[in-house]
Amino acid sequence: MTSLTRRLRRAPAILAMALTCALLTPFGQAQAAPDQQAAPFDVLVFSKTAGFRHDAIPAGISALQTLGQQNDFTVTATEDAAAFTTANLSGYEAVVFLNTTGDVLDASQQTAFQSYVDSGGGYFGVHAAADTEYDWSYYGQLVGAYFQSHPAIQQATVKNEDRTHPATTHLGATWTRTDELYNYRTNPRAGVRVLQTLDETTYTGGTMGADHPITWCHNQGAGRSFYTGLGHTIESYSDPAFRSLLLGAVRYAAGQVSADCSPAPATGPVEAESYTSGSGVQIAGHAPASGGQTLGYIDNGDWAGYASVPTAGATSFSAKVSSAGAGGTIEIRSGSATGTLLGSVTVPVTGGWETFTTVSTTLTATASGPLFLRFTGGSGSLFDIDTFTLATEPASSELSPNVHLFYYPWYGSPAVNGGWRHWQQGGRTPPEDIGADLYPALGAYDSADYAGAVAQHMKWVARSGAGVIVYSWWGQGGYEDQLARGVLDAAQKEGVKVAWHLEPYTGRTAASTVADIQYINTTYGGHPAFYRDAEHADKGAFYVFESLKITDWAALDQVTGNSIVLAQTTDTTKIAHFSGLYTYDGIAGATAPGWKQAGDYARANNLIWAPSVAPGYLDDRAVPGNTTPTVDRAGGAAYDRQWSNALDPAIGGSPTWVSVTSFNEWHEGSSIEPADSTPPAGHGYLTYEGAYGLTGEAAQTAYLDRTAYWVGLFGTALRD
Repeated sequence: MTSLTRRLRRAPAILAMALTCALLTPFGQAQAAPDQQAAPFDVLVFSKTAGFRHDAIPAGISALQTLGQQNDFTVTATEDAAAFTTANLSGYEAVVFLNTTGDVLDASQQTAFQSYVDSGGGYFGVHAAADTEYDWSYYGQLVGAYFQSHPAIQQATVKNEDRTHPATTHLGATWTRTDELYNYRTNPRAGVRVLQTLDETTYTGGTMGADHPITWCHNQGAGRSFYTGLGHTIESYSDPAFRSLLLGAVRYAAGQVSADCSPAPATGPVEAESYTSGSGVQIAGHAPASGGQTLGYIDNGDWAGYASVPTAGATSFSAKVSSAGAGGTIEIRSGSATGTLLGSVTVPVTGGWETFTTVSTTLTATASGPLFLRFTGGSGSLFDIDTFTLATEPASSELSPNVHLFYYPWYGSPAVNGGWRHWQQGGRTPPEDIGADLYPALGAYDSADYAGAVAQHMKWVARSGAGVIVYSWWGQGGYEDQLARGVLDAAQKEGVKVAWHLEPYTGRTAASTVADIQYINTTYGGHPAFYRDAEHADKGAFYVFESLKITDWAALDQVTGNSIVLAQTTDTTKIAHFSGLYTYDGIAGATAPGWKQAGDYARANNLIWAPSVAPGYLDDRAVPGNTTPTVDRAGGAAYDRQWSNALDPAIGGSPTWVSVTSFNEWHEGSSIEPADSTPPAGHGYLTYEGAYGLTGEAAQTAYLDRTAYWVGLFGTALRD
């Protein structure tokens, strides 16, 4: 099979189309989560009320019982607070406070419940759970924020800020909901991982401004806490998308699935009106501003604090500002309004409150506390701030030897190679017209440009947190073989290691594959960038693409003593003589067919399991007229879903490694390599615009940085 016809889709077309349709179902019509069977567990649902009583409580209990029947957990419903004893609570993995109100536990029951959670139990609060136990400070910390008020039931837009949590992974960037929408006494963001916020511009009665959390989670002692303000109406509990949220929340609270619920540092532009503390400042409405609001009413000596914006490593500050007042100065401080002064920037008079300009400054001092902005100037109103960005120097971290990026060294250009190679696929005319639906930030580069493109690639690989590239290799003496040493040299400089993807060149056999592995080990095995797995006797790693095309792999016994050799399949009856298995398929990861069975088998037989995840798939320009199903990136949701499936033990089978399809296979649209935010015009190129909420140049590296996020979660899962 040639590189020109290589596909992400490896399953039959009908199955792949079905999987793609499932992935691309409108998120507003999300289906209930599939019945992924985990270990049985027990949940206590508590719905006692000492104040207002919600008529949706019976519907909520019924929905949780049905989810339990479908997903192998038991539900015990009670309104008897006597259930809160140390002995009784020890029989449950999670406790759900379902629309509780008022003072529902006495002192001894509070003590028992606090001990239960802090010792490793799970809490899940639904809606009016925030209208409960106002006089118990521990509960306020547990739930995250207390109820303050609510407008009438109405439709609003929920922004799904974090779609990596099992409770939100099924949702798109936004979700239209009709519910009773709580305002809270405080913004919980500083101490929780916010998963969903309300867009107050889409309904009336919101009082929290641009940053209005409605669903969040956090660690509590050795236990877990999850809260959603949704769930007032009876209709909510028959909505498949809301039921999926309930299921993911219950499974997280019960410790059946992992999630990063640590407070998330702010990235990219921050809405200035999303302050968590302040003096004198207020939110002001201005139509041209981001979100239609600014931080306003700023006078001399006022300040605003941002608990979720750390200043550690901060190198520069920029802000979008307007002023029809006196203008003035923004002081950038750390820890408090009088804390370490990192720098300051002058705000000019712009001529109007809706006339914005950008000001910026370099920060010279260092500190690690949360960000505070203090404002100085003349008398009266000074200026407004729309958004700001605090740029930081990325913290160095050890690269993961367990995350592997498929890497393609098959590109060529006239300047280096003497002619175009691979970019012209699909009958295109490089450099501006290439066979890809996305355009590289580096342009139509050459894979032999070691000091330029390849060196930058290795810096980007390191930025992703992945410690290994899987080098596409098409045979001894071939183009890629000739470039291998130069790529190894570039990888070494960034601490990146190199494994090998053995491609299906013409005439490949089991015997020739053995000879290839021996050749690679002999030729490159002494290079310091040659990947050797410390967990498996320092063996090198070889992924064998299209391994099912050869039925007898007995010859591999000659090399598996000193090399890890993976078959490309989830069919465990087809991996005799291999050291493990991987998938490569970038479509199947959306539903992970066979992943758990493959992972369980690998673990039981001391084999490697390395499922592959991909951010998307589109090859229209590379293969004109091709009918292969495509996978829309959905602003990053597709990538998150595949990673989430891989790391969920009930779905992904607890991987040894996770492989990523791909770093730079541009023809299939599966790349995480930065894509140009302003590609050559006239060719219909897509960009990463909007991925994870990022725009312009910031979006170019969105998938690299999201990979680093998932690498971190995978590392945590492996340690647990």
